[in-house]
Amino acid sequence: MGKLALALPLILMVTAMGTVLSAASLVTYIFGDSLTEVGNNNYLQYSLAKSNFPYYGIDYNGGQATGRFTNGRTIGDVISEKLGIPSPPPYLSLSQNDAAMLKGVNYASGGAGILNETGLYFIQRLSFDDQIGYFSKTKEVIKAKIGEDAANKLCKEATFFIGIGSNDYVNNFLQPFLADGQQYTHDEFVELLISKLGEQLTGLYQLGARKMVFHGLGPLGCIPSQRVKSKRGQCLEQVNQWMLLFNSRVQKLMTTLNRNLPGAQLTFADTYQAVLDLITHPTAYGFKVSNTSCCNVDTSLGGLCLPNSKLCKNRKEYVFWDAFHPSDAANAVLAERFFSTLFPSSPSPAPLPH
Repeated sequence: MGKLALALPLILMVTAMGTVLSAASLVTYIFGDSLTEVGNNNYLQYSLAKSNFPYYGIDYNGGQATGRFTNGRTIGDVISEKLGIPSPPPYLSLSQNDAAMLKGVNYASGGAGILNETGLYFIQRLSFDDQIGYFSKTKEVIKAKIGEDAANKLCKEATFFIGIGSNDYVNNFLQPFLADGQQYTHDEFVELLISKLGEQLTGLYQLGARKMVFHGLGPLGCIPSQRVKSKRGQCLEQVNQWMLLFNSRVQKLMTTLNRNLPGAQLTFADTYQAVLDLITHPTAYGFKVSNTSCCNVDTSLGGLCLPNSKLCKNRKEYVFWDAFHPSDAANAVLAERFFSTLFPSSPSPAPLPH
């Protein structure tokens, strides 16, 4: 199986250009890849990007795999808990006119990318374009239920969380046997990504989205699937530099869109330094291991935690669950930081060590 997405998500510092979100804004629509997926790919019969087998979900409520690419909760799950709302369900689990769509939906799909060709070898996955198409259908359902004016108001007040781009590197540009890595220089590739992303965010805006939070990419060069390419198991600095360039270009894109789209409130959530700090200084956050994964996976063959894999003894000591994805414990740390940044008026969690 090809290398499944992704890299660290998430979120940690929202730049000053974005508006701070109110905890009262409880309707959330989530777009992304395996870092935020909650089970859409389970409904795609031929998808190779699935995690619906042991040991995924071993620390989730019920102890069963749900389609989340971690041993427990995603960052989105933790944030929903802190807001006191259910985690939005996967879109493909809902009936076509389900009233649940009024309360939030998760469209994220393992293997998804900004570019439609990203993750092609997974056969089936929902690209960002596919996810936006499903949100368009969702908007029609909402309009049919509550009327156009109320639907527009709901979308205007909802928060749209978007975390995508990791697969465009891990399962596209960084794969030597795929065309994009040979066809484009990195400068050309990032230009292609930003151009496409600008079209996609504008498309969401035209569908009524106003408050959009884009999760920047973390230090992908430090995830276990990339470290194995280093002779001494170190972070790949070239890859990390590309992540920083991508993030800076997305920030500029957000500034441009906020200026050109009336009422737009696009926020860039800069995850890079906080995630790097967690990986570089794991003991400061209560972890012991950050250079390899709890589930002993063969990263040359795919890097997912398979039923015949060996697990570490204490899952709370590892930053990474498999070769790509953070553990439940790491997601909890990242979510705390994200939450206190986005919702500063809420009761503050205990300060994290530095």
